[in-house]
Amino acid sequence: MSYIKFIKAVSLNCFAMVAISSIAFGQKNPVSIKSELESMTTISNLPKYTDAVLKQFSSYDTTGNNDDGFSGKYSFIRKNPDSSLVIFEDKGAGVINRIWTPTPTNDIIDFYFDGSKKPSYSINFSDLFSGKVYPFNLPLCGNQVGGYFCYFPIPFKNGCKVVFRGKKLEFYQIQYRNFGKNASVKTFNNNLSEEEKAALSQVSSSWIDIKKNILSASGIETIAVEKSIVPGENLALVSVTKPGRFLGFEIENAKQFEGLEKLIDIKITWDDESQPAVYLPLADFFGYAFGKVSMQSLLSGTANNINYNYFPMPFEKSAKVELIYRKGIPNRHAEPLKIKARWFFAPLPRNPKTEGKFYTFWNSDKNAALGKPHVFLQGEGRGHYVGTILQAQGLNPGMTLFFEGDDYTAIDGKMTIHGTGSEDYFNGGWYALLDRWDRKMSLPLHGSLDYSLPFSRTGGYRLFLNDKMPFLNSILHTIEYGPEQNNKPADYTSVAFYYADKLISTSQLPDDKNTTVFVPDTMMIYPQLMSLSFNGQATIDGNNFIGKNGAQIRIDLQDIPNGKYKLYADLETASDGAEITFWQRQTKISEPISFYSAQKEAKKKMFLCDVDINEFRNTITMHFKNNKDKNRVNIGRLILVKNTL
Repeated sequence: MSYIKFIKAVSLNCFAMVAISSIAFGQKNPVSIKSELESMTTISNLPKYTDAVLKQFSSYDTTGNNDDGFSGKYSFIRKNPDSSLVIFEDKGAGVINRIWTPTPTNDIIDFYFDGSKKPSYSINFSDLFSGKVYPFNLPLCGNQVGGYFCYFPIPFKNGCKVVFRGKKLEFYQIQYRNFGKNASVKTFNNNLSEEEKAALSQVSSSWIDIKKNILSASGIETIAVEKSIVPGENLALVSVTKPGRFLGFEIENAKQFEGLEKLIDIKITWDDESQPAVYLPLADFFGYAFGKVSMQSLLSGTANNINYNYFPMPFEKSAKVELIYRKGIPNRHAEPLKIKARWFFAPLPRNPKTEGKFYTFWNSDKNAALGKPHVFLQGEGRGHYVGTILQAQGLNPGMTLFFEGDDYTAIDGKMTIHGTGSEDYFNGGWYALLDRWDRKMSLPLHGSLDYSLPFSRTGGYRLFLNDKMPFLNSILHTIEYGPEQNNKPADYTSVAFYYADKLISTSQLPDDKNTTVFVPDTMMIYPQLMSLSFNGQATIDGNNFIGKNGAQIRIDLQDIPNGKYKLYADLETASDGAEITFWQRQTKISEPISFYSAQKEAKKKMFLCDVDINEFRNTITMHFKNNKDKNRVNIGRLILVKNTL
């Protein structure tokens, strides 16, 4: 029989109440390196409202085209008489929370603080991210998915100007918060105090085990759940009828929620509100990529086959958590699922004056309308934005050009942020390049969910901690698909995480149509991301496959779904073109194919052979005919078209 078991860690006493309260509603202190670093580990403060204004300088093409840094034309505010470039300038009190670029250089950048006529601090641009110059070290500064990021806080009391002293700056973004003229701020000094060093060290140690940090307070109850759910059932998972807050929750056996249909929905309702705060496919909530486990961020994702979410969720009267198991395709046999979960509850009610409630907006934008950007969140009310998850699926086979689109944010009716490209928004860069944005990769605050040229799809996530985006009256947060004019056919599915005094935008209801993962019938494989094995004297140089003395080159097709396909190629024939045959294992599947011609000749979508992909035959191998003068095959891309009959 299913049951809910309450395990009390420690009974709440006055001291514990004060301890938890001080964490959640700490006294206002001067903004400093120390306070900013502490805010990145004090996750309990995420629901707290803030009056700071979040803005960004970037290299975006102000004409609406796609020159977001390539030429450097838009990569500065103004040029000084000595040809140095002013790339950031702000008045009053503030803090730079994020610096990003995919194109760091060894040129000097100068920081001018508090009206100084001489540089207050200078550093090689690349050393903001290299880890060679303290305090710009991991985990707040670094690179992994093609982009270089710096989250080390740089506060200033009375204005800041940043000057780049190189000849050309390409892509960049500098995100900052402004507190006005009268705020108390301690200006950045690279000679950190002992307290600041300790706070920086605390970021590293806390982020290694964020759960331990979050659940360290006294008075926490663990609500343990073990139940079963069958197709067509709406299961009440957790019900709390007293004020308090969830500090996080975990659901085991994450693999059971994988699949192309995403049939399990999660629904959370606060204080008997008429609309749920959270209602979307469970897989999308935890950052699965196209139905498979992927995200492993600081506060949400999947690790060790356990889904976890550690966003604090305060409420005033009650909370209800449900799972909905949709039946899916008619006559489809779906198995019952066993749900084993833990919810961490603290009896500290929400303070409506200082805190927002946790909400999500799920937008499954299938075959998105051309000419309009994809909406992460749009609505009216008071709150702040704290996270984005995006799955982006191109509907035309080939390169993922839809991911050229810029993000855009308007707060209270005014533009505050304009990005430079979709992977840039997720602190990445250079999709389809080896060891850049080319596969899934998770970091604490951002990452790539997936990248597949054959499937023409990708995705990313980003969390906003001390750079959360506050809004007093309204927010519009969007992203384009395509370099210009939102003109690349695509499916975009996103989840926005935010805190607010009320639900500001109602998500569509999940159904079998808007939750099913799209699988294309035509898939393209490009040489730069092929997985290859060699036998004999074989080499690859760009699009050129060279096989001497009868060598063999095997191409891995494990990512291609099982089925029968027609294999085509965009290729070039030439005077040194080889003769090859295609094999699967030890079975020849093609007649001899010649890449020879007296003059170079490009051929589009030339038929090569039929291919049958299954779990035992998921490679193809090129066998080169032994000819010392004709040993080159030039392939721009392979094209697999699935037989639909």
